This record gives sequence, C-alpha cells and structure tokens, in this order.
Amino acid sequence: MADNRSFSGGGAGVKMEHFQAALDPRKQELLEARFLGARVSVPKELPSVTDPTISDMSAGSHIQMAPQSTVNTSQSIHSQDSNMSTGSSHSDKEVDPNTPEKTVRAPERKRKRKADDAGGGLAGGGVVKGGGGGRIPIPPPDKKISEYFKHSGSSPIRHGGAKSPSPQQPYPMVSPMLPPSPQQVGLPSPVTTGPFDFITSSRQPHPRLPPLCMVSKFIQTELTCQRITEFETQASSDLEVRNNKIEELTRTNEELRHQISTQQKAIDQHKQQVNKCIEVVKKLLKEKSSIEKKEARQKCMQNRLRLGQFVTQRVGATFQENWTDGHAFQELARRQEEITAEREEIDRQKKLLLKKRPSNSEGGGRKRNNSSALHNGTTTDSGFLKPDAVPGSLTLQEYYEADEILKLRQNALKKEDADLQLEMEKLERERNLHIRELKRIHNEDQSRFNNHPVLNERYLLLMLLGKGGFSEVHKAFDLKEQRYVACKVHQLNKDWKEDKKANYIKHALREYNIHKALDHPRVVKLYDVFEIDANSFCTVLEYCDGHDLDFYLKQHKTIPEREARSIIMQVVSALKYLNEIKPPVIHYDLKPGNILLTEGNVCGEIKITDFGLSKVMDEENYNPDHGMDLTSQGAGTYWYLPPECFVVGKNPPKISSKVDVWSVGVIFYQCLYGKKPFGHNQSQATILEENTILKATEVQFANKPAVTNEAKSFIRSCLAYRKEDRIDVLSLAKHEYLQPPMPKHSRVTSNQAQQQQQQQQQHQQASSFSTGIFGAMNASSSS
Repeated sequence: MADNRSFSGGGAGVKMEHFQAALDPRKQELLEARFLGARVSVPKELPSVTDPTISDMSAGSHIQMAPQSTVNTSQSIHSQDSNMSTGSSHSDKEVDPNTPEKTVRAPERKRKRKADDAGGGLAGGGVVKGGGGGRIPIPPPDKKISEYFKHSGSSPIRHGGAKSPSPQQPYPMVSPMLPPSPQQVGLPSPVTTGPFDFITSSRQPHPRLPPLCMVSKFIQTELTCQRITEFETQASSDLEVRNNKIEELTRTNEELRHQISTQQKAIDQHKQQVNKCIEVVKKLLKEKSSIEKKEARQKCMQNRLRLGQFVTQRVGATFQENWTDGHAFQELARRQEEITAEREEIDRQKKLLLKKRPSNSEGGGRKRNNSSALHNGTTTDSGFLKPDAVPGSLTLQEYYEADEILKLRQNALKKEDADLQLEMEKLERERNLHIRELKRIHNEDQSRFNNHPVLNERYLLLMLLGKGGFSEVHKAFDLKEQRYVACKVHQLNKDWKEDKKANYIKHALREYNIHKALDHPRVVKLYDVFEIDANSFCTVLEYCDGHDLDFYLKQHKTIPEREARSIIMQVVSALKYLNEIKPPVIHYDLKPGNILLTEGNVCGEIKITDFGLSKVMDEENYNPDHGMDLTSQGAGTYWYLPPECFVVGKNPPKISSKVDVWSVGVIFYQCLYGKKPFGHNQSQATILEENTILKATEVQFANKPAVTNEAKSFIRSCLAYRKEDRIDVLSLAKHEYLQPPMPKHSRVTSNQAQQQQQQQQQHQQASSFSTGIFGAMNASSSS
C-alpha cells in the first residue's frame, strides 16, 4: 500500500494512474466540468454527490485532472480556485474567521455541488482514498482552519487590483501550481492546506484520528509543473550540450596537441636539416676559402720571380725590407738599355753621314765652271780656296738612301720604346697588385681570425680584405641570411688607457649610430654590430666585390669624362640623400678611397662608405647661417678638405655640407686629369706646413686631356674659395651639367625663350635711351 500512494503536506498526493483506469469516461467528463467551472447537466442515474465513493473519487480525480486543465485554462483556474485571484471563494470563507466552513447559498444543484466540493467538504474530518484503496487521515472538524495557519491578522488586506497576495497569507493553491514536493528534493513533507488537500466527508467522520503535527505555510510562486519540467528539461539539455561541447573541445584540444606535436617534430626535423645544410655550407665555404688562399699564395710565389719581392737586408745594426724587381722588369730594363744604345749608334751614324753628304747640284756646276779659274792658285769669289773632295764621298742618291734607313731605324726605336713604356706601365700595375696581395697575405697570416672562425654564431670569416690602423676588414658569410658581408673588426690596443679605449669606442658607436639609419642605394648598408671580447668588437657591412676608386686611379691614372661624370652623379645623389634626411649628415671624409666600385670598373655602380668622421647637423650644433663648429680639426684627408677647415684661431672654424661639395670637385678633377688640383705630390705634413690649401684661391686646368667647358664650370663652382660663394649640395644636384640632356625641340624652345628675353631687354634699354635723349633735348630747348 505504501508503494501506491504518496503524501504531500497535510493532504494526499495520490498517483493518478489507478484512477484513470477506474473512472468512467462520463464521470471523468463530469469531474472536469466541476473543476473547470463549466455548466454540465448531471445524468439522473449518477449517484449523489454526497456519496463518499464519489467524494473520494472526486478528490482523486481532482488531483488527476488538475494538471490537464492547467495547460489551457490557466485563466479560469485563477478566477475561481487559485489563490492568484482576489475574488476567489476563499474571500467568502475569510469573512468570518471563527467559522472554517463555507455557507452554501446556491439552491441550484449544480452550484450546490460545486459549493460542496469547493468549501462544504471541508467541514469535518475524513479520509481520502488512495490509489491503491488506502485511506489518508484528514484533520478533525473541531479544529479551526485559522489554527493551521500561523497568521496573526483576522482577515487579509486586499490591495487594489493585486493578483499576488503576500507570501505570509495562507491562500490555498491548486496542486499543479505548487513547487516540487519535498520528497523530490529530499526534505520532510510539510502539511499544506488548500481546497483540494483536505477533502472531508460529513457522513464518515473520524474523530479518533489525531491531528497532523506538521504544519507549514504556503509560499507564493509563479512556476508550474510544466514550467519546472521545462526548466529541468532545459537544464538537462544544457548540461548535455555543455558536456558534448566539453567533449568536443577536449577532442579538438587533443587533436590540436597532436598537430602541435606533429608540427614540432616536423620543425625539429627541418631544424636538423637546416643545421645539416648550414654545416655543409660552412664546410664547402671553408674548403673554397682554403683553395683560394692556396691559389693566391701560389700566384704570389710565381709573381715574386716575375714581378719582384721584398728582401730583408741588413743595414748597419738593423734589418730592412727592400723591394727587388723580378725578371720581367729586368728584361724590360735590358731592352730599354738596348734601345738606348741603338739610338746612340743611329745618332753617331747620322753624324758620319753628314760628313759624307755631297754638295748640291748648283754647287757642283759652279765648281766645274770655275775649275780653270782655280787652276794656278786662282781664288773663288769669296777669296778662299776650297778643300779637295773627301775620298769615298757619296753621291746624292746614296746619301739619301742611307739617311732614309737611319730615319726608319730611329722611328722603329721610338715605337719600340713606346711599347716598352706601355708594357712597363702594365707591369707596374701588376706589381702594385702584387705588392698589395703580399701585404694582405702577410696581414692575414698575422691575424688571429685566419682560421675561419664563426663570430656571433652567425658570421663565418673567409678571408682578409684589408687592414687599417686599428681595424681589419674580412670577407664573411652570413649563415642566417645566406649572403656575403664585410666584417670590420675593431681591435683596441691592450696597452691603451681606459679613457683612450672609451674615447675610441665612443667614436665607433657614434659612427654606428649615424650609419645604421642610412638607407640609400649609393650608401653602403650597415647590418649589425656586436662585441667579440673585452678589447674588440665588429661591425657588419654590405659586401662590395670590387676595388675602390683610389686603387683604380693608381692603376689607370685617368678616367674618361663620361665615366667620371657618371661617378660624380652617383656621389652627388648620395650627398643629396644625406642632406635631405633629418638631421642632415656631413660625410667630411669623402675621397676616392671611400668610393667603392661595385663591379670593379668605372662603368658600374658606386657606393660611399666610412662614416667615421661624419658630422650630424642637429639643431643643437648646427646653425643654418654660420654652420657648426669643427670639433675634429686635423682629422681627415687634407687634399680633399676645403680652406675653412685649416683656419686656425681662438674659436673653431665653422663648417657645413659645403665641405663635401669641395671634396666632389677635387675628386672630379683628379679623375679627369690624373692628379690632385692642390698639393699633388706633397705629403699631408707639407700641406699643413706650407698652407697649401689656404693658398688655393683658384683652380688651374691643363690643356690635356681635353675637357668640356661645362665640366670646368662644374669644378669651379665646387672649388670656390669662399664657402659663401660655393654651391651647396642641393643646388649641386640640380646643376645643369648633371641633368639629363634635353630633347631638340625643348632645346629650341628654351633658346627661343632666351632670345625673346634678350630682345625684350634690348628694347627696354633702347626705349630708356631714347627717352633720356629726348628729355635732354627738351631741357636744352627750354633753357
């Protein structure tokens, strides 16, 4: 029996499955009409309402049918049986708080039956039949309803139009509107009161049943069982969705982790392959460098015999290295001696031939005519006796043949001598290269980086390119970027004091800070700077495969004007860029040695380098009107510095970007004429002592080689003595000599415009002249 019924509060919550099977459809329809408030005529054969069976069944059907009616007729329930309506039947019951029974006032049977079900059935104690035939005890009728509700007031206070009374007021609620039973949430079942919780039968009182001890209050709620079911369904579906989402995300996470691990393995494999490739590249580069070094040394050994070598000789108590020419120079010297001896022999034969030269035809005829007169001591017209003819004298034809042979031999010797001179110049160029290579090899052998080290775990040093006072330049390979670079290693002297080291590092970092911000196709790029050890650091520069302009000029002496103009155009383009950036930069050490020929000849591109003496024209140090102070007076290359850099006084001289303009003029002059315009064969000490540059007020041009007047005008504008008269960089870039040639029609148009301007000026001058004449005539006539 306990399995067939359940309790909720003070009433019985009976399972409805048994009643649905036992009820007649007509009875079920009647019960639905009673609970829904519809007017349904009751058949006469039905039992009386007061029958306890029907009463019990009504209670069970009430509990069974209430959820069905709640779905579609919620408004009807609220209007009659629910505590959500202020005009319900409980308002009539609360008129007299001392009487829990409701007075039946409707005489009609239908209304009476409804009233009996609604309120009259609550008069006395009774039982409610459970689903399995059991009975649930009902409180006795002698206990007032007000005692079941712990309510202090006599009657509830209505609020105008309010449909939700205070939660403390004990209004009954239809069972579908109740919250979930305490058995569902694990709490003890409280006693609840309502119109359908205590269904009593007046005919079967049970006074012997004790009253229920558990009493509780009703709590107002808007939720219905369907709503709660929907919430539970929604919560369960949300939970299921969340779990599915978690599972999906977990699977996705696992897949991503698997992909990450796979990619990481692939990356590790690629890294290993890259490292293997880098190792192979390093090995190949080292082998290639070793082969090149070996070939360079073999070539030097061969050229030592042919071109010459340095020989250590003892001079007193010291040893000196003196240069000794090779057999090629000795052969040329021998041939020159032979040519000299043969030339002397030709000169001697010419003198002898002159002695055998016969007299001219006129002299011969006169001699024959005067032979009788000369006989017996007769004299000539001049009064002197002529000597007899030299025995073995040549006739005129023979003399002419001998003289022609000597002249041809002399011309051949001249041509041979000229060829020897060309060959000598070629050998001298080869000797210069050979001497340079010998010094490079010697410095490379003495360098501590001659064993292909890898600097900064990135730069593989291959060979030494050159060595300066405190630095070495090595050709290197960037293993990360896979390109050739030039590594300039700065080495400090260990014996230097700390302040001198700090000063050197300061200047090197200053050069780096200036150079790293430059980005122009005519400026060598600076890639990186890093420290090697406590006394050395390295700057990584762009590698240019070729020699500088100074080396080319030493080899070829001069450059044709067209090629020289191309070089100057590129240099001016770089200077224009240096003056357009903010803040502008003065190179200050522009010279042929700092102009690199990328292709090794003058027909290609050039790049300027070495910003060690550069000046930054910032707002603090530079004044556009006067320039900036020269803080490094005495530094630089004197042949290429303007006169204002040599001015000595209390205050340092003022300089500007026009320093580089002067350098451009000197370089252009040297390219065209093969010598420097000022102090060509002088040393820097001599230039400083004799104030050579300070005296360079005007540039002089040689007759050869032939140079156009436009080029001379360009050089004069660059080499103006006063810096105020000298052209600046931006104006130099717009100079007509560096501009592209104009088309013919544009040239004709410009010429016509110039002619029109000249005619207008002449016309204005003529009009002013005539006006002056007529004015003077008028003045004289009036006087």
